Amino acid sequence: MAAYTTERVVSVHHWNDTLFTFRTTRDKALRFQSGQFVMMGLLVDGKPLLRAYSFASAHYEEELEFFSIKVPDGPLTSRLQHLEVGDEVLVGTKAHGTLVLHDLLPARHVYLFGTGTGLAPFLSLIKDPELYERFEKVILVHGVRLKNDLAYQQMIEEELPGNEFFGEDVKAKLVYYPTVTREPFRNSGRLTDLIVSGKLAADVGLDQINPQSDRAMICGGPSMLKETCAHLESLGLTAAPRLGEPGHFVFERAFVER
Repeated sequence: MAAYTTERVVSVHHWNDTLFTFRTTRDKALRFQSGQFVMMGLLVDGKPLLRAYSFASAHYEEELEFFSIKVPDGPLTSRLQHLEVGDEVLVGTKAHGTLVLHDLLPARHVYLFGTGTGLAPFLSLIKDPELYERFEKVILVHGVRLKNDLAYQQMIEEELPGNEFFGEDVKAKLVYYPTVTREPFRNSGRLTDLIVSGKLAADVGLDQINPQSDRAMICGGPSMLKETCAHLESLGLTAAPRLGEPGHFVFERAFVER
């Protein structure tokens, strides 16, 4: 079986000068779990140039969605940012990743911690009914530098609650907590500082994060990952040791190029 299929771009949306989203066709044989990623890219000089991209689309959707940064001199993103409808991209045939629900121990609440385009796997998860079946509260925390980096805000706040299949669960259980570090905003501060200070939990009406009632999933840059994991461990939570062995929190190490 080939390592990738050729898919066609069906839509492109530029959020600002540094972030964009695009959707592609989906091979009928491709299967993935919410939170996973795939190798995706372009054919460059006759050779595949691929990077790890989380699915921003739900596992049941007929099209694939990806959320990307723009890097002017990035080997791949310098090209991807110029995609137009009808262009072709390469999408791997096998999904990977450790941001999966079955690797979390049962609990009442789950925190989804994402910075920048680390929001992508959680966009897939918050459209998965299983997430709401497993937890009483889902707290989606998106940390960015500037207000216009808050991609998908309207979708999360306005469109999801109106979903005919799981909108009622969204309204009852999903708490969206965007936070900005370099501009005044209703929530401000670094995601990691908000965790350890207890301000995040207090702001959403919960007790400080603890291993008895809370679980977490983390996606962001290497330094954010390291710091967030350390903070959660200081609060008594332990990471899932490996794929298939549940823990208090899980995190993803594969990223689109930075």
